[in-house]
Amino acid sequence: MISPLLAVLLVQPASSAGAAAAAPHPTATCDSPVYMVIEGKTLDRARMGQYAAAIASSEIYQKLGGYYVNIPRPIEVFEGEVDADYVNLTVRFPCIENARAFWNSRVYQDEIIDIRQKPTSAGDYTVTIYAEAPLREDMVGRVSDARFSYDFSNHQVPQVDAPVVGPEAQNSGEGDTP
Repeated sequence: MISPLLAVLLVQPASSAGAAAAAPHPTATCDSPVYMVIEGKTLDRARMGQYAAAIASSEIYQKLGGYYVNIPRPIEVFEGEVDADYVNLTVRFPCIENARAFWNSRVYQDEIIDIRQKPTSAGDYTVTIYAEAPLREDMVGRVSDARFSYDFSNHQVPQVDAPVVGPEAQNSGEGDTP
């Protein structure tokens, strides 16, 4: 069975294969990539499918430079046991500000998050943000530096009046609902 979060991957437009990557925007201010990691147990697959479809149709990730870096189900388990409903999905954003802009966007807070959270949670998830590690010196030239070649810093995505995450959040800290 396809994971509901994987449904988002299936509806994302394919990138132009073979298109030459442009040089980074000369005034880019959003070029310190971060990873949003969503992991936990899915409790209601049907609602998570609706949630995934709502994120995809909103095109919020495209506007903010976010994209999936993995399929949410493991292809192998090397150690331990993984519950059949466990998912781990990672979204890469060009900077922490854009990850926050996603979370604080009107479309996410006003239209999408309730699909997952109400009337009860459709999943027991944690959502965390990690900084991208610098490329080791011995890997330079062996892998791409994966820089964003488009400046996503001026996204114009409407934000909620009271941010939920970030330095301006009124309720920042432990215990916030992901």
